[in-house]
Amino acid sequence: MKTLNDFNFKDKKALIRVDFNVPLDDAFNVTDTTRITSAKPTIIKVLEDGGSCVLMTHLGRPKGVDEAFSLKHITDKVEYIIGVETKFVSDCVGSEAEEAVANLKPGEILILENLRFHDTETQGDSGFAEQLSKLGDIYVNDAFGTAHRAHASTTIVADFFPENKCFGYLMEQEIKSIDKVLKTGEKPVLAILGGAKVSSKITIIENILDAVDHLIIGGGMAFTFIKAQGGSVGDSICEDDKMDLALSILKQAKEKKVVVHLPVDVVAADAFKNDANTQNVDITKIPDGWQGLDAGPKSRTNFHEVVMQCKTILWNGPLGVFEMENFAAGTIALGESIAEATKEGAFSLVGGGDSVAAVKQFGFEKKVSYVSTGGGAMLESLEGKTLPGVAAILK
Repeated sequence: MKTLNDFNFKDKKALIRVDFNVPLDDAFNVTDTTRITSAKPTIIKVLEDGGSCVLMTHLGRPKGVDEAFSLKHITDKVEYIIGVETKFVSDCVGSEAEEAVANLKPGEILILENLRFHDTETQGDSGFAEQLSKLGDIYVNDAFGTAHRAHASTTIVADFFPENKCFGYLMEQEIKSIDKVLKTGEKPVLAILGGAKVSSKITIIENILDAVDHLIIGGGMAFTFIKAQGGSVGDSICEDDKMDLALSILKQAKEKKVVVHLPVDVVAADAFKNDANTQNVDITKIPDGWQGLDAGPKSRTNFHEVVMQCKTILWNGPLGVFEMENFAAGTIALGESIAEATKEGAFSLVGGGDSVAAVKQFGFEKKVSYVSTGGGAMLESLEGKTLPGVAAILK
């Protein structure tokens, strides 16, 4: 696996695929800078070697050239975070881009215009990738968030750098973190899967059963497992057509000696709203007209005990409807348990949109080992798929 440390960038132009697909407000201000900050170590390494950086990324899903999605809106913020003057060019291929790159001096940064202003980017067009390849001496992929897409800038362009291509620090960290969970992590290994639906997590569960010792299933998807085993789940979210699958997963887990932990109680509500009436009930005896919206106190205690005995922890998905304050306690308690286990030496990886949002919202971001930057890419990795953006560097 070639990484940034395998190259010296002195007098070289690094063509770096970053993921600066950041949220903007109505005045085009960046509202979350995580993705820019995450790319900073890679950019700084190139500059400190005495090289220059040509940054390429997409922003949003524009249909053709669209001023609202121009990367000129984020150039000042990139300059502020990296701490180095940052130039911008209003195209990502062609003579204007090539001239801007030619004029780039060691220690300088250039941002190319939005890759998706050209539909050949998402088509994975080889001709477009070849044009991009003219803009650098070494190709660096540091965009884990887009590594699951075989686009021109994430995958195809690597073909034009047979020897001179590598992963950036962020990509390297993401790959190693997932490997730790699936292959190299210290045992016992725990996976915590939450969220609404079993159907969206089937392939992950089936793939990780060979890697984990414990599996906590929480959130809405737990009710399918409870009902499949004869429990009454009231009006809770439940995929009736997936109950046979749930039983099959439990059987596979037992055969592989994986201990599955389901909630034993829930905070049930008489409506899906924050100010609904609530009661703590046994998860197998939820009354009709009531729905489970959070893990109950006994479940939180049980899960804490499981977390504290594990050395490698993956967290993907919340334990309740944490967006509503009255149903956030289970997810917060789980975050506190994982933070405590991490402090005592466990490795913890958090990934997937909702769990990342929860970790940020409740202040656990710095208390876990690693928060993944790529929702879809991480999930596909956990499913056992080789990501196109990763394969392109390895071949």
